[in-house]
Amino acid sequence: MRFTKMQGIGNDYVYVCTLDQEVADPASLAVKVSDRHFGIGSDGLILIKPAQDADFEMEMYNADGSKAQMCGNGIRCVGKYVYDHGLTDKTKLSILTGSGIKTLDLTVKDGKVSEVKVNMGHPVFMPDLIPVKSPLSTIIGEEIEAAGRKWSMTCLSMGNPHCVVPVEDPEGLDLEKIGPAFENHELFPEKINTEFIKVLDKNNIRMRVWERGSGETMACGTGACAAACAAMMLGLCGRIVEVKLNGGTLRIEWDMVSDIVYMTGPAVTVFEGEYFMPGEE
Repeated sequence: MRFTKMQGIGNDYVYVCTLDQEVADPASLAVKVSDRHFGIGSDGLILIKPAQDADFEMEMYNADGSKAQMCGNGIRCVGKYVYDHGLTDKTKLSILTGSGIKTLDLTVKDGKVSEVKVNMGHPVFMPDLIPVKSPLSTIIGEEIEAAGRKWSMTCLSMGNPHCVVPVEDPEGLDLEKIGPAFENHELFPEKINTEFIKVLDKNNIRMRVWERGSGETMACGTGACAAACAAMMLGLCGRIVEVKLNGGTLRIEWDMVSDIVYMTGPAVTVFEGEYFMPGEE
């Protein structure tokens, strides 16, 4: 199986193009290739597939084999892959994802994509659509008890579910303990991605993220969008912010006229290779 390892500010995935090869069991393959000791090493697996109503389709699996709807860092790399590999010469693309069709604007330098701006769609705050078990119409600055203490949370969907938690010291958190307590909390029937944020000023946010199915990752594009939108709803920052993650920085803009969230960031090819399933060597 031919693959490409790519990363968006440290959020790394194994990419397989299925236009000319088949993947029989992607969930099982995701577990194998994601292992950082016995596999390729990644936060998951992303398949690039043909699509009828879009330029391409992106099918995504977390490191534990669970299927995910959308990944902001991952979709930027999909845009880079299809352009750099000559599958398209378009710099404005439509990509079908588990949460609908997203549009990408590619920045090309010296014949290669260096940066991608993604239309991430509308933020969704209705609990039953996130989903969150709650009688409230929105969950903005509400209390939750997890990992033995009380927190303030704002919940929304950016194509997948997010719980944004403001904290004083993101660096001091024991995410290996706290993250699973949120991910598996009874309020979240489909589990949850949790962003722990500190608003530095009206233009900058520091964030660490615990992703359902993958644990703490270097970055999360939908999570950065969720963090920015939550901070904006709480009145803590302006409408254009830079979100600083462990792996780098993403620029997030929430256009209040169109209610569209835009994410801009880099996409990088790490290496390409061929993966042999056990017994194929």
